[in-house]
Amino acid sequence: MNALPSHARVVIIGGGVIGCSVAYHLAKLGWNDIVLLERQHLTSGTTWHAAGLIAQLRATANMTKLAKYSQELYGRLEDETGLATGFRRNGSLTVALTGERLEELKRGASMARSFGVEIETISPAEAAALHPLLDIEGVVGAVTLPKDGQGDPTNIALALAKGARQLGVKIFERTRVTGITKDRDRVTGVTTDSGPIAAEFVVNCAGMWGSTVGRMAGVPLPLQACEHFYIVTEQVPGLSRTLPVLRVPDECAYYKEDAGKILLGAFEPVAKPWATNGIPENFCFDQLPEDFDHFAPILEMATRRMPILEKTGIHTFFNGPESFTHDDRYLLGEAPDVRNFFVACGFNSVGIQSAGGAGKALAEWIVGGAPPFDLWDVDVRRTFPYQSTKSFIEARVTETLGLLYADHFPYRQFTSARGVRHTPFYERLKECGACFGETAGWERAHWFQPAERREAGVAPAYRYSWQRQNWFEFSAEEHRAVRTGLGMLDMSAFGKFRVEGRDAEAVLQRISANDIAVEPGRMVYTQWLNERGGIEADLTVTRLGEHSFLVITAAAAVTRDLAWLRRHIPAEANCTALDVTSGEACLAVMGPRSRDFLQSLTTADLSNAAFPFATARTIELGMALVRAHRITYVGELGWELYMPTEFARQIFDFLVGAGAKHGLRLVGVHAMNSLRLEKAYRDFGHDISDEDHVLEAGLGFAVKVDKRPGKFGDFLGRAAVMQKKQAGLSRRLLQFQLIDPQPLLYHAEPVLQDGKVVGYLASGGYGHHLGAAIGLGYVPRETGTSDADLLASRYEIEVAGEKVAAIASLKPLYDPMNIRIRQ
Repeated sequence: MNALPSHARVVIIGGGVIGCSVAYHLAKLGWNDIVLLERQHLTSGTTWHAAGLIAQLRATANMTKLAKYSQELYGRLEDETGLATGFRRNGSLTVALTGERLEELKRGASMARSFGVEIETISPAEAAALHPLLDIEGVVGAVTLPKDGQGDPTNIALALAKGARQLGVKIFERTRVTGITKDRDRVTGVTTDSGPIAAEFVVNCAGMWGSTVGRMAGVPLPLQACEHFYIVTEQVPGLSRTLPVLRVPDECAYYKEDAGKILLGAFEPVAKPWATNGIPENFCFDQLPEDFDHFAPILEMATRRMPILEKTGIHTFFNGPESFTHDDRYLLGEAPDVRNFFVACGFNSVGIQSAGGAGKALAEWIVGGAPPFDLWDVDVRRTFPYQSTKSFIEARVTETLGLLYADHFPYRQFTSARGVRHTPFYERLKECGACFGETAGWERAHWFQPAERREAGVAPAYRYSWQRQNWFEFSAEEHRAVRTGLGMLDMSAFGKFRVEGRDAEAVLQRISANDIAVEPGRMVYTQWLNERGGIEADLTVTRLGEHSFLVITAAAAVTRDLAWLRRHIPAEANCTALDVTSGEACLAVMGPRSRDFLQSLTTADLSNAAFPFATARTIELGMALVRAHRITYVGELGWELYMPTEFARQIFDFLVGAGAKHGLRLVGVHAMNSLRLEKAYRDFGHDISDEDHVLEAGLGFAVKVDKRPGKFGDFLGRAAVMQKKQAGLSRRLLQFQLIDPQPLLYHAEPVLQDGKVVGYLASGGYGHHLGAAIGLGYVPRETGTSDADLLASRYEIEVAGEKVAAIASLKPLYDPMNIRIRQ
């Protein structure tokens, strides 16, 4: 096509497999005023040299659903378009060389079954029978997925492009986008080297150029290309075309049959970023220089694992760029600060298996105006601007590429690009033996090394395992200190938004499901709902004054929640929202001794009558004034103390010094999580999401359907809440406690009801006070059944293939009547 149109409903930038998929799926939904622009030729960036592995299993149920859809799509594209995709279901085989890796595979197999994926745990001998070229020396076990597949990446993309063209999509190659046009916070089109195009929507599918296109729109994206290596052997006589894809993650390698040859690829532990100062302008179907020394350690292990490689020549040594993100998850969705600018890039070497499902999900998001289901794992709103800086992303991707095949231990922390954000207490906590983890760039104390171990020269550091890790008992003591005495947590990383203006109350009433029209000094726990009644945010709102409010939310949700808030402030409203997270520090003093301790340090009356639960007051503490919020995320009496950052260290020293005789103990994030699990407090992104109805999540107590409509109407989601009340709940979030105190829960373990898998755990941990592992998970509820019927069932949790009996409860297993927090 030679005539570039001046207008289009949607402009898609990038002609790789994901751009073609988005175009195809938008057209399938009935949109045909679509233009796809490719700077060179379709597939010429990364798609053409992808390995074409198409696995089903991903880390979450929805990501697995998208991967399974990709397989189904590629299997039928040939009939639809006449182009062969090369899709074959040869299956896959992953082998473990250590007990820890085998535990990971077994837990993954349990998770897969709960997601509806066919998988089997097998012995080394059975693995050898499936793949006769495999040397099983050192292999301790394996899993096989018989319906995994492989395909021809270029033909898959070209088939999607042909399908899109047949439905009216216009595709222009050798057309370079030079800019993105906007009107304030909304995209209006693109400029190209062949002229401008006005557009209602612009979709960034530019692959390793995605960060450059993002900058054109003022959208920072954490994305960097890395060198990615594989070799293809000479022809192997008699090589079976039906060999399963073989993965040996402990040796960083994967193998697949490729037209009678063997393709050996690698995800080496330390990767090589490429083109950190910009991709060459003429890059098209290009290879990068060979680096045999970099690949040699992988090849050496591979020749032992697959001995036929020793006597087979190398036909091709390939080095090509793949784009990686800061956390090994791709970037999908609408940019938080630019309306109608959508992103689908950063596929971390799993673009072929992801593109079908991701393209479908994004198309439904664009057409429907909201994510079709929970996509938080890959939602671009999880990112922060600093993560796109050259120094950060270049350092981080050296690690993330290798993490694809690293042991996926629970609580594993990134080691690269650390030390970005610090609370004012960081140095003090470090002196006290904190072992830090990272959330949204913040260095947060996860657990504390006891003094006697520090004095013995043992540094606080993780030793990862699927069993009880080295910090387990230390965190247990922190947990017990909060339950029985006095603990203090640094909660400064939690997000804080000031909402100000004459219409601030009316705006928050419109957004919030709970009633925000309270007196100054009162706190309200609430959800922000979408039109389906799903939970977009879970937070507290404190009224500071007549026209002034403070919103407190999770550190990881700051970008998402601030974008949701700002987008729902009507243009005519006298209201502003400002992120003030860095302006205030917060120390949470929690436990049954917290009142006596704090009362000894202040003249303010902290009695229950004078300072009831869910109130905030300014009190004198040390040589400063702090705002004390009587609230809790750990299920005990306590106060969150908010202070200007310049006073923070003085107050910390004052509290620690005074706390010695009261038994004050510093407490980390791991203990906070185990405490909240015992109390069945929800965690956004795990237990609750935009796909989970607020009533089915058990949060109806925080929804006030009868509150008076404000200036801007009923609260968002009210109709969906009323509809659900009338129709009845189809599932419920339950709390589970294992009867056996030994097994550990993390998340995604299958839930069995009367012997049948009915769901999986959204989150899990160990309840040190209750004395066993705790999890939260949804189970179906049939129409007409009561809560008693639901709880009368027999429940089990599957842990690494073993079924463990569990207690189920709708009320918190710890302090179900909330006596302790209100005393």
